[in-house]
Amino acid sequence: MPANLLSSDLPFPLLHRGKVRDVYALSDTELLIVATDRLSAFDVVLPDPIPGKGALLTQLSNFWFAKTAHLCANHLLAAGLPDGVDASVYGQRSVRCKRLRALPVEAIARGYLVGSGFKEYQAKGSVCGIPLPSGMALAQQLGAPIFTPSTKAAVGDHDENVSFDAVVALIGADLANQVRSATLAIYQFAAEYAAACGVIIADTKLEFGLDEADNLIVMDEMLTPDSSRFWPADEYVVGKNPPSFDKQFARDYLESIHWDKAPPAPNLPRSVIDGTVLRYRQAFERLTGQTL
Repeated sequence: MPANLLSSDLPFPLLHRGKVRDVYALSDTELLIVATDRLSAFDVVLPDPIPGKGALLTQLSNFWFAKTAHLCANHLLAAGLPDGVDASVYGQRSVRCKRLRALPVEAIARGYLVGSGFKEYQAKGSVCGIPLPSGMALAQQLGAPIFTPSTKAAVGDHDENVSFDAVVALIGADLANQVRSATLAIYQFAAEYAAACGVIIADTKLEFGLDEADNLIVMDEMLTPDSSRFWPADEYVVGKNPPSFDKQFARDYLESIHWDKAPPAPNLPRSVIDGTVLRYRQAFERLTGQTL
């Protein structure tokens, strides 16, 4: 596996090149998804790769898909890589999966008040239309996890937090309730598991699709440093942004240089790249008990 893979090149129809993943059609029912080493921050793809990131994301997602299969079906197929794919390059960073109809929402579960949720709370006293008690502090744990969906932005655009009613308007009440229930169930399960590993999962984002029988399937990635905030439990303090095992380290650098969060993104210094690699590896190793 090469240290860096900014873009894949495979002999199949390319359906989508996203912020991190390249998606190829293998048939009408199967996809090959390749996780590159691209890093996005504030919904903009950065110019520098994070070495080995795609493999870490893929293997951590696969770990969680297996752990949560009793809660919600996922998109993974057992079949190996198709002919024409070099396993030494793509093996650890690729998955063969079901071709689904993706739902047009980002399903987000929050257990702690931080990030855009905290900013919205400061302005409105609520998050995605959910009122919260007054006087809550940054990084404070919520009384119970909440479902705070957002729109699914195109590359270069920004996700926008929306209310549950907006999700109902998009996909219907029955499906919206299914998505909310599955999201909160997966988050609660993972948060309890991670706590035993000394990791707090502050929030996470999931994506869902429907199969040919309209069954709800969780897809894309699950509980990775790209899609979640992971905090070391022994360094957590209410009122402060804890150090994290995720891309917040890179986000903090970008905030410090006052980038306007519009393309093109600035280059990252080597210290930020290396620090991000370290944090992704720490997340993987703490949660799985394995090294990659």
